[in-house]
Amino acid sequence: MGERSDHPQGPGATENSGAQEIEATVVLGIRITDWPALRAAARAAVENLDFAGIDPAGQREELLREVSEDPNAALGALLHPDRLVAAIPGIEALGGTLEISVTDDFAPDFAELFPLESEDGDNGDWTLTPRTACLLHTQLIGLADAAYDDLEEHGDDPVTDEDEGDWTVFGRLPARTWHLHRGWRRALARTFDDLADDLALGEWPLPRCLAEEIALRLALSDARALLGAQPESVADMMGDLPADLYDYDWDGCADELFGVFGPDDGDPDLGAAQRTEALLAATHPEGWFLPYEDAEERDTGRGYRR
Repeated sequence: MGERSDHPQGPGATENSGAQEIEATVVLGIRITDWPALRAAARAAVENLDFAGIDPAGQREELLREVSEDPNAALGALLHPDRLVAAIPGIEALGGTLEISVTDDFAPDFAELFPLESEDGDNGDWTLTPRTACLLHTQLIGLADAAYDDLEEHGDDPVTDEDEGDWTVFGRLPARTWHLHRGWRRALARTFDDLADDLALGEWPLPRCLAEEIALRLALSDARALLGAQPESVADMMGDLPADLYDYDWDGCADELFGVFGPDDGDPDLGAAQRTEALLAATHPEGWFLPYEDAEERDTGRGYRR
């Protein structure tokens, strides 16, 4: 038997025999589980970068803004080929590119996130079922996409009676919001994503402010309409998710999801929905994003999808 060598190229290899150019392709599947932590790491990485050319300080500030608002930009800052190669001894970077895209087929595992049976086996109480959560999540994501599309197409243009139908989302809101600015509309678009993120984490989408009340109402309305108009499509969407008696119980959703946070004062004869309606009428739309006193405030640095 020949003599064993621990050198990767065999016993006759020289110290420089591994000097060759290699093209490596790495494909990663990534799920973001802690956006604040990812954002902080990306900001730290940008702070350590060297910027050259015109206005280095301005370049740094712009990149800091991007990684603070966009998870894709944050990943880009951390997964840049030069940064990855620098952590590996014995090689140097000859160049490279990074492509990041959101997979179209990703979906939370709603069967795992919203189990139908509790630990003690008691399943007698109302619950948000996997199929209801899936359909509601789909509608929230679709409304967020449509709201951002409205922004890209119309910007700060006011909604009018004549073109109300040209707006997918903002034309459905109360007329007193039709002249509001792009920043307000962008914040409203984010409320759909916020509620969808709750579902993706296995949490009930409980509105934490008036704007989220509006967003959830639209999503429930669209889910009910889709189920009535295209039941076969909804069935295909569900795949192998388990069925349950409480599937698509929209009245139950209204009873259980609204009113957990929010106004509990005022006329005691009014229900939660009626108290919310009164508060919506009395509050300027700019104040719709103020969190309820008894609800945890969302991360103010979470940014926007677009």
